[in-house]
Amino acid sequence: MMSQQMTLDSLIPAKQRIVTVAQMQALERAADASGHSYAAMMELAGRAVAEAILERYGRVSCLVLAGPGNNGGDGLVCARHLHEAGATVRVYLWKRATDPERDYEGHFARLQALGVPAAHADTDPSFETLRAWLDCSIVVDALLGTGANRPIQGQLADLLDEVQRARALRQPPFRVVAVDCVSGMNCDTGALDPHSLPADLTVTFACAKVGHYLFPAAQAGGELLVADIGIDPALVQSVRTFVLDEATIRAWLPARPANSHKGAFGKVMLVVGSEAYPGAAYLASAAAGRAGAGLVTVASIRAVCSLTAAKLPEPTYTLLPEAMGPNGAVIAADAAHTVHEAVKGYRALVVGCGLSNTPATRQFMANLLDSSLPAAVFDADGLNCLASHDGWWGRLPPRTVLTPHPAEMARLCGLSVEQVLADRWALARQKATEWGCTVLLKGPYTVIAEPPGWLAVLPVATSALATAGSGDVLAGVIGGLLAQGLEAFTASCVGAWLHGMAGLACAASIGEAGVVASDLLPHLPRIQKRLRHDNESLASSNDLV
Repeated sequence: MMSQQMTLDSLIPAKQRIVTVAQMQALERAADASGHSYAAMMELAGRAVAEAILERYGRVSCLVLAGPGNNGGDGLVCARHLHEAGATVRVYLWKRATDPERDYEGHFARLQALGVPAAHADTDPSFETLRAWLDCSIVVDALLGTGANRPIQGQLADLLDEVQRARALRQPPFRVVAVDCVSGMNCDTGALDPHSLPADLTVTFACAKVGHYLFPAAQAGGELLVADIGIDPALVQSVRTFVLDEATIRAWLPARPANSHKGAFGKVMLVVGSEAYPGAAYLASAAAGRAGAGLVTVASIRAVCSLTAAKLPEPTYTLLPEAMGPNGAVIAADAAHTVHEAVKGYRALVVGCGLSNTPATRQFMANLLDSSLPAAVFDADGLNCLASHDGWWGRLPPRTVLTPHPAEMARLCGLSVEQVLADRWALARQKATEWGCTVLLKGPYTVIAEPPGWLAVLPVATSALATAGSGDVLAGVIGGLLAQGLEAFTASCVGAWLHGMAGLACAASIGEAGVVASDLLPHLPRIQKRLRHDNESLASSNDLV
C-alpha cells in the first residue's frame, strides 16, 4: 500500500485535487505567507479567466458582473485583460466600493483610466443600463465567490433574475462564464440557490472545490477549467481527494505486451447468478472478459451455467450445488467448499451479481469467508448477504472491493438511505478505513475510497447507466482488472472510468433512453484501445524530441 501511496502522491497533480472552502483558504494563506501574495494570485486568476474566454470565444463583447470581495476583484482583472486584448468590455458593479481607499490594488481605477465603461447597481434601480449592456456575447459572473453560503436575496436576486430573463430572450443566448464558481453555489455541499445563473464555463483556481462535483451545483457550472494561480504544488500534497481524468486512467491501464499468453492476464472466477437472475452472470462474466482477463470462470448452479454458456462460450464453468429459494434455485450453503478448491490459482473473485438474498446464500457467504480468497469484488446480493453477518468486515480477504449503491451501503452501515446520501464522500472514506477495503459508492458522481484516505471522484453522470444490469457489468470489469494484477483501488478507478465512458458512448450512439446493460460490453475494449493508442502516440512523439 505504501508504494501505491507514493504513486498517487506523484501521479495526481495539484489541479486534479479537490478541496473544501477551508482547505482552499488555508492554501491561499500558506502561499501568501511564503511570499506569493494575494494580489499576485488575483492577477493570475483574472488573467486566466480572460485567457479562457479569448481562447474559446475570441475577442467578443463581454459584460463583467463584479461583486464585493476577491471574486469581484478577479472579475475586474479579467475585464482589464479582455480590454487589453481587444475585446469590447463593460463592467457592472454590485456592492463593490470604488473609492481609492477601498479599491483593492486600484483595479477599478485602472479600468477607468483605460476608458472601460462601468455602472453600479445602486445607480441603476430599474436595471435599464443592465438590460442595455446584456446585448453582449459573454457575461462574466464575478459576483459571489467560494466563501458565500447565504441565500441570495434583495437586489442581487433581482439582478440575477434580470440576467436570466435576458438570456432566455436572446437567440442565440449569450454565454456565461463563472469566476471560481457560479454565484449562489455552496462550494462545500453542492447546494444551489434558485437565483443562480447557470454557466457554460467555470474557471476555478488552483484546485476544484468539493461543490463542483456535488449535485445540483455540478450540473450548473458547465465546463470546469482549473487555472494555475501560482500556488506551490507542494502545498497541495496533503489533499487526498481528486477527480479522475483520462491521463490518470491511461497511466493505470494494465500492460498488454505482445509476447504474452492468457496466463499473463490472470484468471477471475465469478460466483454469480440464480434461477431468478441468470442474466447477471452473463453480464458480469462477459464484462470481465471484455476488460481483458485471460481466463474467466463462471461458478454457479446448472441452470445459470447452461443459459450463460449458450450465449457466452468463452468462459469455463464450475457447477455448484443448489438449494431452493423463494424464487427458484440458488447456490447452496455447502457450495463454498467447491469454490474454495476451484479458486486456487485465480487472481480475482467476483461474488454477488444475481446471487439472491436467501438463507442459503447468506450461509454460503459465511462459509465462503472461512478460508483464504484472492482479491475479491462483492456486489449486489453479495453485499446484502455480507450485511446479514455481524463483524463481516473483519473476515474480508485482502484487496477487497465493495461496490454498493446507496441502499446497499445503508444496509452495510446500518443507516438509512437518507443518512448515506447526506455526505456520501465522508461516509465512503470513513468506511473504507474502518472496513480495511476499497469502497466504490455508486451514484452521480460515483466515488472510490481506500483505507489510507484517498478518495477519487468519477465525473460521469448519465441516465444511460440507470438500467438493470449496469452494476453487474461494473463488477465484472473490476474483477477482470484485478485478474490482470491491478491493486484494488486502481482497478476500481479504472473500472469505473471504463464503465462510465461506455455509458457516455451508448448515450451518444443510442440515446440515453433505451440503453440496456449489454450495450455497454462492446465499448469496453474500444475505450481501452483508444487510451492505449493515445499513450503509444504520445510515447512515439516523445521519442522524437
